[in-house]
Amino acid sequence: MKDPFGIQECEAGRLLAVCETGERLCYGDAAEAGAALGRAMGERALVFLLCDNSPGSLLGYLGCLVCGAVPLLLDAHIAPDLLRELIQTYRPAFLLVPQTLPGETRAVLPAAQPLLSLHGSLLLPGAEERAALHPQLSLLLTTSGSTGSPKLVRLSGENLLANARSICQYLELDETERPITVLPMSYSYGMSIINSHLLARAALLLTGRSVTEQEFWRMAKEEGATSLVGVPYTYKMYRRLGLFEMELPQLRYLTQAGGKLPVALHREFAQWAQRTGRRFYVMYGQTEASPRMGYLPAARALDKCGSMGIPVPGGRFWLEDGTGGEIRQPDEVGELVYEGSNVAMGYAQQPGDLAKGDEWGGVLHTGDMASRDAEGFYSIVGRKKRFLKLFGNRVNLDETERMLAARFPAAEFACTGRDDRMIVYLAPQGEALPTDAQVKEYLAGEMRLAARAFEIRRLDAIPKSEAGKTLYSALAAV
Repeated sequence: MKDPFGIQECEAGRLLAVCETGERLCYGDAAEAGAALGRAMGERALVFLLCDNSPGSLLGYLGCLVCGAVPLLLDAHIAPDLLRELIQTYRPAFLLVPQTLPGETRAVLPAAQPLLSLHGSLLLPGAEERAALHPQLSLLLTTSGSTGSPKLVRLSGENLLANARSICQYLELDETERPITVLPMSYSYGMSIINSHLLARAALLLTGRSVTEQEFWRMAKEEGATSLVGVPYTYKMYRRLGLFEMELPQLRYLTQAGGKLPVALHREFAQWAQRTGRRFYVMYGQTEASPRMGYLPAARALDKCGSMGIPVPGGRFWLEDGTGGEIRQPDEVGELVYEGSNVAMGYAQQPGDLAKGDEWGGVLHTGDMASRDAEGFYSIVGRKKRFLKLFGNRVNLDETERMLAARFPAAEFACTGRDDRMIVYLAPQGEALPTDAQVKEYLAGEMRLAARAFEIRRLDAIPKSEAGKTLYSALAAV
């Protein structure tokens, strides 16, 4: 599906993005990028797009959608070894990369003359033999936590368009919006912000600055940012940086996804939004759903604190028990299942998979365990596989982390382990850290287990991905 967002049909002079350099991009620039990439690449091809929040990456992504190329979005700071493995596995026909890449990353790329320069990004030739691509395939993304894995999510243009429509509807987006880029565009949440505002014909505030930099907030204020987004880690930073006291007169709403927000923090932001006349949305999604599946309406942000809400428009949730049957009564836990036209076509793990059609039929077993209350609002309680058996007791590791964070707010926690031994990693995020004995005593009391079931390991910081999610695989090497 070429040009799912109708870029070529849009008024060429309409503002697309305001860049931190002061450059203004228009929708016509995206259409021209598509034409230029189409001429340079010829027939439909697989493109590795190394992204940062820059004009070249944005126009490269939109240009690929316009001309029908299939991009794999990768962070420009991807580990060189992982990039090498992906190139060897999928043998892309082209790579579109920023001119300013680290030397170790450049060493992995083909040593060839660029075919095209696009606002600071270069199009490089790759493998001569082109992979067969299914006609509906429009985009590839890495799965959450897929470092070291070649598994990709296969998305169609219809998947992207359906999810963008849903987001536009429940966030009430229109052409007056000005979202500022907080998250990497290679991350599905960051990508969905671009897609939904593209459909609304709004203008992005495009910056690669971190929320910890003054230049980010200067741009947000001067250019009139209407929304802020983030994963749980971002919201901890917002609070620490004094967002509640900032002068951001154009700010209309905030959205959060990428993991469950601690209940206390959820309540704090919901109260602030209510007090200042803004909207606060907690959302739920996975890359496999393009990526939004659920949202908590802003009007219920306080009284449903801790819930991730209801299905997005056009989608449906249900809960399955251990035998595949549907759980119909409220307040029971089961695996969350979602159905909607935004569900991906399936996974790819090698080039031949790129020619496959839709294998999932619009249904996604999320792997998340959830409950549903009497009003139909869902709450995530943990991952299906994030459980341990401690002396015969089934323990949810995600819930344990939330309990610890609420009891000891000066520390950050990550829990792993094996049956009969939970390993609790602890890192400081304030003063007055708990002692090992205090953590063990608290857990033993809450779970009614012996303290010997718990092992405490202290770190300077919990390892995180670019999206702010805990890298549990990296903990084993600490």
